[in-house]
Amino acid sequence: MKSLTPFGWETVSEYLPEIIGRALQEDIGDGDITSEATIPADLRYAGVFLVKATGVIAGLEAVRQTFAQVDERIRFTVHIADGSPVQPGDIVAEAEGPGRSLLTAERVALNFLQRMSGIASLTRRYVDAVAGTRARILDTRKTVPGLRLPDKWAVTLGGGVNHRIGLYDMALIKDNHIVAAGGIGAAVARVRSADHRGRPIEVEVTSLEQLREALALGVDQIMLDNMSLDEMAAAVALVDGAVPLEASGNVSLETVRAIAETGVDYISVGKLTHSVAALDVSFDLRGA
Repeated sequence: MKSLTPFGWETVSEYLPEIIGRALQEDIGDGDITSEATIPADLRYAGVFLVKATGVIAGLEAVRQTFAQVDERIRFTVHIADGSPVQPGDIVAEAEGPGRSLLTAERVALNFLQRMSGIASLTRRYVDAVAGTRARILDTRKTVPGLRLPDKWAVTLGGGVNHRIGLYDMALIKDNHIVAAGGIGAAVARVRSADHRGRPIEVEVTSLEQLREALALGVDQIMLDNMSLDEMAAAVALVDGAVPLEASGNVSLETVRAIAETGVDYISVGKLTHSVAALDVSFDLRGA
């Protein structure tokens, strides 16, 4: 099989400054009136990022770049690296610099850190739940618009695997495509004819009959959509390692282990990014 889309810091780094810039413009507008009115321009402060819940920290590089865009005089020091487990009371990083700038950047920095840490923490729970099986946890495109790359970066920091980044790097033929094309065979043939880059092709199937049809076409991956555990186990036996199988549909922490034990290669989980709870992290000033 052609590998899933490579993804990591190199991919994010090209776009993160622009994403952070938009977030700062959205929050600051023409100025932080509260900080400018209450904090003397020459007053310096130090502050720490304090974890208040168990999880996995993610997004500290986004925090560093947020501070840097607001004020290059801010010194940012990381104490616990992205992707590391954290406990309540851990100080993951500290910042020191002009007080106005620290507070102007605070909310945007925390928004990135809390959301990304929440995603990484939930991903790690799913990864731990399937430990000892062959299954790997995949994300989806169910991300916040404009935050696709940070969201997916956080998944990797939690130990998950990125599926396609967008519509452009992998062909995923789903039920509506199959209906529009007139069948699985016709849909695969059309994609192969139209895609001169030869990108990987995955086909979604809902029955063993469709699975046999897709298997005969030599596609790169097959998605088992909303199949029962018995159907997934039968699919694994039928395919016998010929093509990677992905389980999808209403996966939860309560069900993911049983799904993994059917022998599928991947389990995609929309919850990693579409309804994640932020990890509780605060930025506390500790004086000049």
